[in-house]
Amino acid sequence: MPLPNDSAAQRRFAQKAEQILEGATRVFLERGYGGASMDRVAKASGVSKQTLYSHFADKEDLFTALVERMSRRRLEDAFGFVSTSGSVEGNPKAVLRDLVRYTLKQLSADEEYHDFVRLMIGESKRFPELAETFMRNVTRPSMMKLKEYLAGSDELEIKDPEATAHVLLGTVVFFMLSQEIMPGKSVMPIESDRLADTLVAML
Repeated sequence: MPLPNDSAAQRRFAQKAEQILEGATRVFLERGYGGASMDRVAKASGVSKQTLYSHFADKEDLFTALVERMSRRRLEDAFGFVSTSGSVEGNPKAVLRDLVRYTLKQLSADEEYHDFVRLMIGESKRFPELAETFMRNVTRPSMMKLKEYLAGSDELEIKDPEATAHVLLGTVVFFMLSQEIMPGKSVMPIESDRLADTLVAML
C-alpha cells in the first residue's frame, strides 16, 4: 500500500508500522515462523487485521520487513563511525580494532539478535526462504559494508577485501554463537577484546 501524501499522515502510518513490527517481533520469537499468524500479530500489536494488512501483504512480507528493520538498526549502530562521505577519522587499524571490539560486545549483549539466530537455525530446514531473507538483509549488507571499507584503505594493504571481510565477520559470528548461544563461556571462554586485538593484528 502506498504511503499517504500528507506528512502528518505519513508519520502516523510509519508509527503504526513500527507498532506492528514490535508486536510481530514478540510473536515470531515466541512462536517461531511456522507458529506465527497474522491474527496473533494483530492481537500482539493492538491493531485490527485490516490495519495490519494495510501495511503488510502477508506473513512473509511482514517477516521480511522485520529482518530489514533489524539489519538497518545494526548497520547504523556498528558502522556509524563511517561518515556519509565515506571518510574515517583515525588510524585504519585502530578504527578496525575498535569496530571489531564494539561489534563483539554489542552482539554479546543483544538478546534479540541471539533469539533471531536461534529462529533462523531452527526454522531454516522447513522454511529455507527465511534463512535466505536473513542472509540477504542482515549478513550480506554487513559483509559488503566491511568489504568496501577494507578496499578503500590503502594503509591496510588488503589484497583480498572480500575474503578478509569473510574472515573478520566469520570470527565475530563464531564468537557470538559459541559464547552466547552455545556454552562456550564455560567450555572455552575468551575475552572479546583479546580476540579483537589478535584478529586485527593478523591483518
